[in-house]
Amino acid sequence: MLLGGDLGGTKTLLALAEPVDGKLCIIRQQRYASADFADFDSLLADFLHDAPRIKAACFGLAGPTDGRSARLTYLPWQLDAGQIGRRSGIERVALANDFSAAAHGLPLVAADEFLSLHPGKPLTGAPRVILGAGTGLGVAGLVVQDGDYRVIPGEGGHFGFSPQTPEQGELWRWLQARLGRVTTEDVVSGPGLVRIHEFLGGAPCSPEAIGQMAIDAEDSPAGRALRLWQACYGAFAGDLALHWLAHGGVFLAGGIAAKLLPKAGYAPFVRAFLEKREHAGLVAEMPLTLVLAEDLGLRGALAMAAQSLA
Repeated sequence: MLLGGDLGGTKTLLALAEPVDGKLCIIRQQRYASADFADFDSLLADFLHDAPRIKAACFGLAGPTDGRSARLTYLPWQLDAGQIGRRSGIERVALANDFSAAAHGLPLVAADEFLSLHPGKPLTGAPRVILGAGTGLGVAGLVVQDGDYRVIPGEGGHFGFSPQTPEQGELWRWLQARLGRVTTEDVVSGPGLVRIHEFLGGAPCSPEAIGQMAIDAEDSPAGRALRLWQACYGAFAGDLALHWLAHGGVFLAGGIAAKLLPKAGYAPFVRAFLEKREHAGLVAEMPLTLVLAEDLGLRGALAMAAQSLA
């Protein structure tokens, strides 16, 4: 039996699975509101109260980790793989960055769970990059090594925000006065969408409410906020495509994009992705794909748990 987890600032997904005919079969899966628990140990104890013996576990989490210890960026949770193993009786426990886990989940996504935003000209074996906005902004790269993709984790969401239009410059100044250093994650995230909405004169409300208002009324502050948010997001994705020379594809994950872009349209995102001046032709060759599977990180964590036993 394997245990996988996707630990984020808003939600935590846990699942038990076992290998069946070379595939991972999920036996039980549960979603938790992360803020309902003071620490991860109490959440895990709730999930494992009647679980069978577990051979290996991997937890993807929103924050940097060395594989053995970690602290989440937006929660006061501190995790120690050794302590988790001793308390739960799990033989092997590993910690991973959440987008490292998401990258490992890509091979487990069915064809109908991908939506092409820009076809490009994909090259077999070329580098890939995956990114996604949620409570924060996750990034990971993938490069081929020994005939298979190796995942390179990172904290690219904390790059400095780079305004590309006068309006984005005004947004940067507005945020800088409130936050100091402005990161891309301050803009391209769920909280970032809320900040943009307030910058444009909208009332404080949740990212979900802004998204629905944007779909209902394109000319509302919410509609303008979503278009500006998409432009900032798409520009950053295009920058990462150039950084990695991601001819293998740029993959967009995270629940916000999967929920909003198919309904609201993604033209502002793609336009900003492609606007790369002298390298516009280069980026145009790189495929841009939306991952619709919201449990991508969980699948990847289970895959990493299985790999630890190989």
